[in-house]
Amino acid sequence: MIKVVLVDDQVILRESLKFIVEQDPEIKVVGLGSNGEEALNLCGELAPDVVLMDIMMPVCNGVEGTKLIKSKFQSIKVIILTTFNDEENISKAIKNGADGYVLKDIKPDDLIVAVKSVAKGFSIMHHTALNTVAKQINHDKEPTQRKQEPKFDINLTDRELSIIKLIVDGKSNKEIALSIFITEGSVKNIITNILEKLNLKDRTQLAVFAVKNNIV
Repeated sequence: MIKVVLVDDQVILRESLKFIVEQDPEIKVVGLGSNGEEALNLCGELAPDVVLMDIMMPVCNGVEGTKLIKSKFQSIKVIILTTFNDEENISKAIKNGADGYVLKDIKPDDLIVAVKSVAKGFSIMHHTALNTVAKQINHDKEPTQRKQEPKFDINLTDRELSIIKLIVDGKSNKEIALSIFITEGSVKNIITNILEKLNLKDRTQLAVFAVKNNIV
């Protein structure tokens, strides 16, 4: 059973989220909070597996709440859920240790998948948010850094590099397959091989790794 704490300053949204995620029999909402400080206290009391938390809240917002939780409870996963898809909030949330960042227009089934995936140790990010993070990381680099050769010493084929660039652009496996004229199954296999080569868990980590190491 995945224990979840929901944190949002709007009661109706907390109750709605509770109803949605508990449609899955493997998820149980064990606590509800209205700001980041309450989230921290609930983590100490209830030891949840995942905290699903809004960003814009009074007293202590989700970005600061993530920082507080991760400073004391590294094993607890935090998913930021928000209507805001801006560079500053996304960048701060990820830097503070957020394990996922999804927008509130996410479909109920996809939200459940996000909770279960993060609980298993995968990073989850809404595709538009992923694009924003990639751009922000690239923007934060010094101009000299952008011109440097990649920092890693792992051989990647031209096809693998092409697929990585398309992932950073937010393309789905189907869109990648159409772009480079191979089957969707082949795309999945190539991505799996890339993740194994780079010792990464998922597409989100791959995209951020690619930008940080000047692959794109």
